[in-house]
Amino acid sequence: MIIKMYSALWCPACVSARKFLDEKEINYEYIDITNNTEAIDFIKKVNNGKRIIPTFVINNQIYANPGISKLNNLLQQ
Repeated sequence: MIIKMYSALWCPACVSARKFLDEKEINYEYIDITNNTEAIDFIKKVNNGKRIIPTFVINNQIYANPGISKLNNLLQQ
């Protein structure tokens, strides 16, 4: 499973999602959008112009702020 997490340290939902992944010892690529125009542009492109974080790319599928419960379900597939 290939996971990318577009996130920011100042985002409470992002901090929770990152903590969840770390506790489950799940490998993922963390991409901080702070001062990263390329990452911000990507997030806006895949979220209809909105800057929604955390945004996950899991096996080439986009999930905008799925919440811990849905994230857990996605990872068990």
